[in-house]
Amino acid sequence: MNEITKPAGKQASAAVNEQRLWQRHVDMAKFGATPKGGVNRQALSAEDIKARALFAEWVAKRGFELFVDEIGNLFVRRPGTDPNAAPVLSGSHMDSQPTGGRFDGIYGVLAAFEALEAIDDAGIKTKRPLEAAAWTNEEGARFAPGCMGSLVYTKPDRLQQMLQVKDAQGTVLKDALAATTAALPKAKKRAFATPVDCFIEAHIEQGPILEAEKKTIGVVTGIQGSRRFKIEVIGQDDHAGTTPRARRKDALSAAVHIVAGLEKLFHWDKEDVTRFTVGRFVVEPNAPSVVPGYVWFTIDFRDPRLEILDKLGDQVEGICQANARKCEVKVTQTNRTPPIGFKGLVADAVLAATQRLGYPHMHIFSGAGHDAQHLFNICPTGMIFVPCERGISHNEIENAAPADLAAGARVLADVMVDLANR
Repeated sequence: MNEITKPAGKQASAAVNEQRLWQRHVDMAKFGATPKGGVNRQALSAEDIKARALFAEWVAKRGFELFVDEIGNLFVRRPGTDPNAAPVLSGSHMDSQPTGGRFDGIYGVLAAFEALEAIDDAGIKTKRPLEAAAWTNEEGARFAPGCMGSLVYTKPDRLQQMLQVKDAQGTVLKDALAATTAALPKAKKRAFATPVDCFIEAHIEQGPILEAEKKTIGVVTGIQGSRRFKIEVIGQDDHAGTTPRARRKDALSAAVHIVAGLEKLFHWDKEDVTRFTVGRFVVEPNAPSVVPGYVWFTIDFRDPRLEILDKLGDQVEGICQANARKCEVKVTQTNRTPPIGFKGLVADAVLAATQRLGYPHMHIFSGAGHDAQHLFNICPTGMIFVPCERGISHNEIENAAPADLAAGARVLADVMVDLANR
């Protein structure tokens, strides 16, 4: 038995409080609550600010320290016996999609905080400090790109670029961030690139596999890669009743042909592994009697194979130009993330703790992107998945069972202790 698999004298997992964890999900779901039972809590919005403020209250009540960095990432710290040691870090995000669910992201934040509380309740001392993180703007629904907080944390040179990003209404991220940090006056400032010993992210699966296989814990083996693009089609506004078809530069018509061409490219594999989505489609001037002169839309392309990411992604611009008709087309790649694999220290610790606790489990690959994919670049990293009902996510009816959420938090708590005392 290696050092990671040795159970501590007191098990942190035994102190995890399922009801406390569930009630905190209920409380957080009030911020941005939607009529169908989901949440609209986009990054740095008024709803996000309120959620952060409540989280800060819980932290203060517990007596932990709260830190914030220049992109708004939050960190809750439980000290270790070695104040100079890099922390064992866990967390996820608090922001949501416009029609998001109550568990995506926020579960990882609350599970990490619950783990810190459980470890504290059990009276367990750790050599390394333990921290729970809430990363800013993982979803990218309001400000692009997504996973912005973890990206900038691991690549500080990107900070100034990200601070100038605007949302669809023209709000500059820097201004929205100022309002957010002003609402947390007691949070201490934290520098970027503060060393991290290792990182573990707990998350709902966002897919149907664990539920179908009747497994409680997914030991995540990796995350598929992605490429994202913004496509702009520039035509000319014209009168719908007087402009002949031969003279039109119809940006919408061109965009439809471009999307059709892209679908032929990306719908290539019978195994249905490649993921291609046009998730946002904006038409201007969006008036009934005007030929659309400008359209922009997004492409979200994902695949676990680097060679496919390169081969298909590199063809996007050519297909757009070939189907542009009389319009001008501008193609901008907004993000590129290679596939990654989790193995070694953290993944082994997750598996060992899961086996020790006796939970039904399986190895699983993540189709969704997560903050862990950026932390992977600076420290040993891994993930814990728990089931979600019917695999539905990014949807207001997203659901998860309290017992499964608690199971993931129990595994996480023991893993954090194991890693902090190794």
